[in-house]
Amino acid sequence: MAPPRGDRSKGKGAGGKADLRPDRKQFKKHRKEAAPAAEQGGDDGERQQPGSAALLAAASDEADFPRGGRSFLSKDEVAEARVEAEEDFEREGKKGKRKRKGGDSSGFGPDDDLGTLFGGATTGKLPRFANRITVKNVSPNMKLWGVVIEVNQKDIVLSLPGGMRGFVRSEDVCDIALQESRKDSDNSICAEVVHVGQLVPCIVLRVDDDKKEGKVNRRVWLSLRLSQLYKGLSLAALQEGMVLTAQVKSIEDHGYILHFGVSSFSGFMQKADKENAKIERRQLIQCVVKAINKTRAIVHLSSDEDLLSKSIIKDLKGLSIDHLIPGMMVNARVNSVLENGIMLSFLTYFSGTVDIFNLSNPFPSGNWKDDYSKNKKVNARILFVDPSTRAVGLTLNKHLLHLEVPPTNLKAGDIYDNSKVLRIDKKAGLFLEIPSPTPMPGFISIHDVSDKDVKNLEKKFKEGSSLRVRILGVRNLEGVAVGTLKDSAFEGSVFTHDDIKPGMLIRAKVATVEPFGAIVQFSSGVKALCPLPHMSELEHVAKPPKKFKVGAELLFRVLGCKSKRVTVTYKKSLVKSKLDVLASYADAKVGLVTHGWITKIEKHGCFVRFYNGVQGFVSRSELGLEAGTEAENVYHVGQVVKCRIISVLPASRRINASFITSQNRVIPAETAKLGSIVAGVVERLTPTAVVVSVNGFSKGTILNEHLADHNGQAAQLKNLLKPGHEFDQLLVLDIEGQNLVLSAKHSLINSANDIPLEISQMHPGAVVHGYICNIIEAGCFVRFLGHLTGFSPKDKAVDRRVEKVSDAFYVGQSVQSHILSVNAETARVKLSLQQSMCSSPDSSFIQGYFLLDQKIVALKYSSQDWAKAFGIGSLVEGEVGAIEEYGIILNFSDHPDVVGLIEHHQLSGNVVEVGSSVKGLVLDLSDGVVNLSLKPELISSVKIVGTKKKRQRATVADLELHEEVNAVVEIVKESYAVISIPEYNHAIGFAPLMDYNSQLLPSHRYDNGQRITVVVANIPSSDPSGRLIVLPKASAQDSKRAKKKSDYKVGSLVEAEIVDIKPLELLLKFGGNHHGRIHITEVLEEESAENPFSQLKIGQMLTARIVAEAEPSGKSGKVFKWELSIRSSMLKGEFDESTARRELDQTNAVVRAYVVKVDKEWVWLTVSRNIMAHLFILNSSCEPSELKEFQQRFSVGQAVKGRVISVNQEKRLLRLRTLDGQCAQHNIDNIQQSESSVVEQTKQGDIIGGRVQKILPGVGGLVIQIGPHLHGRVHYTEIVDSWVAEPLSGFHEGQFVKCRVLSVSRSPEGSLRVDLSLRSSNLRTDSSSSKLFDEGATCIPRIEKVKDLLPETEIKGYVKNVNPKGCFIILSRMVEARITLSNLSDEYVENPQKDFPVGMLVQGRVLSVDPSSGKVEASLRKNTGSKLEKVDDINFSDLHVGDIIDGQVKRVESFGLFVTIRSSELVGLCHVSELSDEPVLDINSSYRAGDMVKAKILKIDEKRRRVSLGMKKSYFDSGSTAGTTDDEDDEIIPMDISIAPPNRTLVHSTAEPRPSVLPLQVSLDESEGSDLEDNSNKGHEIANGAEVTAKKSDKHLKKEAKKQRELEISALEERTLQGDIPRTPDDFEKLVRSSPNSSFVWIKYMAFLLDLADVEKARAVAERALKTIIPREEEERLNVWVAYFNLENEYGSPREDAVKKIFQRALQYCDHKKLHLALLAMYERTEQYQLADELLDRMTKRFKTSCKIWLCRIQLALKQGKDVEYIKAVVNRALLSLPQRKRIKFLSQTAILEFKCGAPEEGRSRFELILREYPKRTDLWSVYLDQEIRLGDIEVIRGLFEKAICLTLPPKKMQFLFKKYLKFEKSLGEDNERIQLVQQKAMAYVESSLPSQDA
Repeated sequence: MAPPRGDRSKGKGAGGKADLRPDRKQFKKHRKEAAPAAEQGGDDGERQQPGSAALLAAASDEADFPRGGRSFLSKDEVAEARVEAEEDFEREGKKGKRKRKGGDSSGFGPDDDLGTLFGGATTGKLPRFANRITVKNVSPNMKLWGVVIEVNQKDIVLSLPGGMRGFVRSEDVCDIALQESRKDSDNSICAEVVHVGQLVPCIVLRVDDDKKEGKVNRRVWLSLRLSQLYKGLSLAALQEGMVLTAQVKSIEDHGYILHFGVSSFSGFMQKADKENAKIERRQLIQCVVKAINKTRAIVHLSSDEDLLSKSIIKDLKGLSIDHLIPGMMVNARVNSVLENGIMLSFLTYFSGTVDIFNLSNPFPSGNWKDDYSKNKKVNARILFVDPSTRAVGLTLNKHLLHLEVPPTNLKAGDIYDNSKVLRIDKKAGLFLEIPSPTPMPGFISIHDVSDKDVKNLEKKFKEGSSLRVRILGVRNLEGVAVGTLKDSAFEGSVFTHDDIKPGMLIRAKVATVEPFGAIVQFSSGVKALCPLPHMSELEHVAKPPKKFKVGAELLFRVLGCKSKRVTVTYKKSLVKSKLDVLASYADAKVGLVTHGWITKIEKHGCFVRFYNGVQGFVSRSELGLEAGTEAENVYHVGQVVKCRIISVLPASRRINASFITSQNRVIPAETAKLGSIVAGVVERLTPTAVVVSVNGFSKGTILNEHLADHNGQAAQLKNLLKPGHEFDQLLVLDIEGQNLVLSAKHSLINSANDIPLEISQMHPGAVVHGYICNIIEAGCFVRFLGHLTGFSPKDKAVDRRVEKVSDAFYVGQSVQSHILSVNAETARVKLSLQQSMCSSPDSSFIQGYFLLDQKIVALKYSSQDWAKAFGIGSLVEGEVGAIEEYGIILNFSDHPDVVGLIEHHQLSGNVVEVGSSVKGLVLDLSDGVVNLSLKPELISSVKIVGTKKKRQRATVADLELHEEVNAVVEIVKESYAVISIPEYNHAIGFAPLMDYNSQLLPSHRYDNGQRITVVVANIPSSDPSGRLIVLPKASAQDSKRAKKKSDYKVGSLVEAEIVDIKPLELLLKFGGNHHGRIHITEVLEEESAENPFSQLKIGQMLTARIVAEAEPSGKSGKVFKWELSIRSSMLKGEFDESTARRELDQTNAVVRAYVVKVDKEWVWLTVSRNIMAHLFILNSSCEPSELKEFQQRFSVGQAVKGRVISVNQEKRLLRLRTLDGQCAQHNIDNIQQSESSVVEQTKQGDIIGGRVQKILPGVGGLVIQIGPHLHGRVHYTEIVDSWVAEPLSGFHEGQFVKCRVLSVSRSPEGSLRVDLSLRSSNLRTDSSSSKLFDEGATCIPRIEKVKDLLPETEIKGYVKNVNPKGCFIILSRMVEARITLSNLSDEYVENPQKDFPVGMLVQGRVLSVDPSSGKVEASLRKNTGSKLEKVDDINFSDLHVGDIIDGQVKRVESFGLFVTIRSSELVGLCHVSELSDEPVLDINSSYRAGDMVKAKILKIDEKRRRVSLGMKKSYFDSGSTAGTTDDEDDEIIPMDISIAPPNRTLVHSTAEPRPSVLPLQVSLDESEGSDLEDNSNKGHEIANGAEVTAKKSDKHLKKEAKKQRELEISALEERTLQGDIPRTPDDFEKLVRSSPNSSFVWIKYMAFLLDLADVEKARAVAERALKTIIPREEEERLNVWVAYFNLENEYGSPREDAVKKIFQRALQYCDHKKLHLALLAMYERTEQYQLADELLDRMTKRFKTSCKIWLCRIQLALKQGKDVEYIKAVVNRALLSLPQRKRIKFLSQTAILEFKCGAPEEGRSRFELILREYPKRTDLWSVYLDQEIRLGDIEVIRGLFEKAICLTLPPKKMQFLFKKYLKFEKSLGEDNERIQLVQQKAMAYVESSLPSQDA
């Protein structure tokens, strides 16, 4: 049939059909639907003609209700007309011949026209074909059922109805947002949601056209999001028995919370329903509705498989097509039988179709229609739903009805010969039964029946016949295999990936060419990759060759096929190879010759790759190389080589091959054997080896590193060798083909007979010679003869830990190996190279060194006479040629090529000059250099015999082997030391400083002149080198016996001897040859102040504890193995390694450190073994004199006490500020409010040291450096105290200064601003003298605020800037003033810039002040008629002590009142202590400026012109003036009095009064450093008629202020105790104003109002309190909230809701845990146990890791008398929630509660359970015993004590238990027998433990 009209062009393009003829006239306006057409297959499962489903639906509607009115045709007429139209369409379809393209022949199903969707069954139309889904008619929002067939990292692949494939991106998988970042996670979210084989519903998002290679493939994108699948689903639409797909949102204790994608309801499923299956979060599961709780909007579900498979959705009112979800099972009734399926009716209003692939019988026969009679009842599941066309597909598949995926045991490409034809559909194809192990239904599309068109299937095929079928694919959802009968499908060698075999030749076309290679395609469509290196035979393939063009057909050979990834090669040598293919380790046979390609070239051989990933190794001996040539010079990576297999180990996947393919080798008659000694002649030299000729015909190679045992000598010898040089002795190490691998190492040649050749010769415990052949990170490999190799792990390679093994050994190094273990089966040998186990038993290493040194000298110098002339120990004469720093250079006339050297320490005081002749004793000769000595004792040991001078050798002959002698170190060289033996006539000997295994390790260093003990190893007569060889005593002892493994470990106590005392550590020796050190911080406890090493001396024995293993040090010669400690706390009790390692201190902590190094600006210190600190120069002091001598003040080892100001956790580094000096003490004692706690702890008020960084021009001031990266600024007016013309004259850059921090602030940009002052008045500290100023000094205060200025105030300042209109002057860092041109001078100012330059000091007066804008107008003009000359009415002489005066409060400060005496301008001070007889809580609330007051003059200081006033009532009542003696000077702060102009204010040094603070809310410590303290200690003094200024007093006055403070607090407490409390609301209002942050006052106020029954006012007070108390006072605010709870609990209506409302508000401001506990306490107190239980339920979920919360729950349960099972359940829940560290505490506290609350049996059993696990916890035993003692059951208590003392515990713990037992018995009375019994048991324990302690 043709497509409908609305899609004619599409139908022509896709199906090739002709246009439809016009419809009949009577239906022209109404007919808009097209008849279904035949089925056909598609590329992606099925290919179908796209139907116009929307038009069909519209046609159904318009046929019955056309536009414009009611239809004029009846339903019968409409149905009849449609039948006629369908017949016409069918006739037309038969007329045209369908043209098919080749690409449409591989379909998987019936013709496309059968796929037209139909959803109008309710209109009366009967379709001919069942609905089918294809990629052409699938549309967005369509709901499908699918099965997961692939789960990838980023997507999921589903198999859909009809064999389609759909794809789900990872972002469309899940609704639940990911809470954690998954960037670093290897697991995909896709794998968490679904698994392969799972049935899931999905919804179509879109269908994309993927155009590749000229073809259009449609890809279906799906979504598994339930929010899209269940869109519009409501709680009302749910019904019991409905099957839904849900997503696990969270996993709770008893079940799972499920998510359906909608917010209107959620689901819950108990865990019991899924006991056997493991469910994870976000997983998709199918479940059935069990119950619906509409009030709570919760659906209870179950995932029981039986219930799921039987649950059927019921008919429900309001059920729409949107509620139908794929996977639901319905009761259906057969409506009609269609040509390719059946139509079913279900749920009254719906109908759907079942195609032939989804029938109940998977093997449909020809009479399948007989099984479905009309109205037959069946169960069906929804397969797909199309909301746009209302089309529904159903399935009757038995497996799917039980929610199981139909089994499929076939795979693509399989061929089955006897497939039986079950049914022939002439329009669709053949239905078969495929004889797999389990018979499976199959289908062959009509297009896959033959390569040719088949017109009549029934003629060619018969039902029941057998066919040969090749499987194309499988429909996973239906369980149907799709196959083909085409001959071409059987002919090709490659049909699928499974047909591809490694090594096969195949032609392919180039599909694309990329930089990494080419993608080629086989004829069957399978694609492969040809990598870039395999596109050519060339060594370096930079880009693809020109042959690789898209479309070119080339011949390739398959390299491998893995996971459907096929790789091929175009290398001609591989493609044209006729040799056998090696594609598996099993195919590898010895002798097989095949082709491979090189993948890697190493020094010891090549790695070769064969087919299918098989890899082999070709050793160097099998490469066919000539002697001396390297593999990389002959071969290259990627080269194709012919290989012969020589050995195979399939189990271990190892193949050894050879490039020498010929097996017939020419073997000489006399071939050298492994381990034999041969002679060789040098033929040629290569960069890496020496090629020699052995026996005249064999070639041998000596690698450079095998020329000598010593690495330096090997390089020297290589440079001297020439062709023709003969080696007398060479050891055959290995034989590589015709080439011998040789070694000239002295150690290997001497021990050739002992070097093992086979593993059977290796015996554990033996020490054998070998050489390092390879070094890896885990250790090093040691090679012996042949390929026999052992491995030494990193921890067994050296005695001390090294970071890299390559730092201790080099490849080719001669080593001695201690065999640890031998495994003959695996051919593995484990070795140890530790020097302690492998040290040389003799002096062979140094002997070989000297012998080879003689050979090198012989090769280098042709004449040997000089060596004889300069014999060791002989006297020689030479001429001084030069005097250098390293020694004296001598020249010898007879031997001009020899140089003599006398080191300075060998001069022995002799003075030599250039040109003079000297005689010296030969100590050593090496490489043309003769070492001489002028020491008299050495020269005098030589006897003069005739004219020749020879050393007396009779004494040397007296030496015996292994004899111990004392020696003196004369010269120390790199490899050995030259010594002399005084006891034997100063005989000269040589002591080695290294051994075979320790060539790269730090050696023991000796000092020139040091005395040591040595052991004779070889005497000159027996030593080939003619030298006396000695070994140091320690080495000699090690040579006689292998050093035993140390028994010491961290925590051991040792007896050690001090061998050296250094500034920062003690060096000790213990246990024979063990060395350790004690860090300076490990000697005394931290609080000790003395020098830690002052009481110690060298040789002293100490008891120390090993606390750590020391890090190896490469700088010092000696490497210490152990870190020790002798601190008393470390020596007592049991050792805990965690406490031995000190943790980093926190900021502000005070630490003691010791100087390690002093730099120019930094001091480096050590705080402990593992913590360092540094101190910046400016943090070391605030005194400039000390800062100048920074480096001289500190020395290494000096103790420094400092405060931590920053911590670097990563580097374990502290930054310190010293505590020494008054400035540092001030910082600690007077810590004020910090503006920036981040920047180096710099605070306002600190006195610190600084350095002038820059002098700014004009009035810019100074830039002062106060930290490494922190700078501050000094204002121009803060440089000096007095007003001077040039304040910067005494400063220069780099000068150290002492400064005070005025303020610390941060700009909006984030930069820090620090304002400093250098004024001397600001730099005085509490330790300053009580005399604040010198007599002649002047201190002018700085005006900090504009409001402190009044008109006519005299001012001084500096000109800031000048312009023609006037100038601005700076009065202080905060205040500036403007002076107009007219006010600059009384005279005419012509040029202001010239007359008033910037920086000029000027003096004037204030004209006007505007505090709001901060503007100040000033004048510099002289005013002779000023009020300054006005005579006061009252003079200073008119005042007398005891006078009563009236005055006006001028200013209120925290320390008192400034009062202006009436009728004068004299000002006096009334201290706060003199205001009232009672303590004044808040002076600011009691007095204000302008108040008139009455005062009494208490004291007059005429010299300093100060008046002290008093305002106590007692002064006026008694009228007495007594008590105003000089003794009050310590308590009363006098005030300066000066003549001041009217309306002029006093300028005080403190900028602002301190905010009022309730006395009880401030601690005494805080008040000491407060502004109150500072201000109360400041006096006032006259300065040129200026106002008086408060100054700091001495320490005595500070102490008196503290006493006064305590008196005030005591008075307030007494007043409270006496009941003097507020009585009225006004009293309370005064009290809360004075103490706004006191919760006690506010709560009392609330209680007072409640007593008056004014609840609303009490609530208002509570709200006021919460707004008034500052947020910083968290505890005070919490108290008010709790009081609010109690108020609402008592008076709220309803009280439960009222309390909850307040509680929710409080949660926003208070600590949640504290608030919950407060509410719980209230509930318990008021016995609201139900609310308490509910609250505890929430608390245990919210604070489940809090032990306190769980204990509250236990306590409440015990208080309510809950049963034992309930308590156990709570305990179990708590143990699951609490962290491990809290569980013991919780269990013990629970047991205590049970003892106290009447359940001692439960508590007893709980303690027994705990102590069974932790029997050594004496604290638990003590608590347990205390609880039993409290109960008083004596027998039980004694039994418990007996049980406790039977334990095996440390003595201290046992002592505690016995003491407690004895105390208990004594408390019972005078039962001496019991007491004696306890004492006897204690004695018995002591006696039994004594032997073990001795041991």
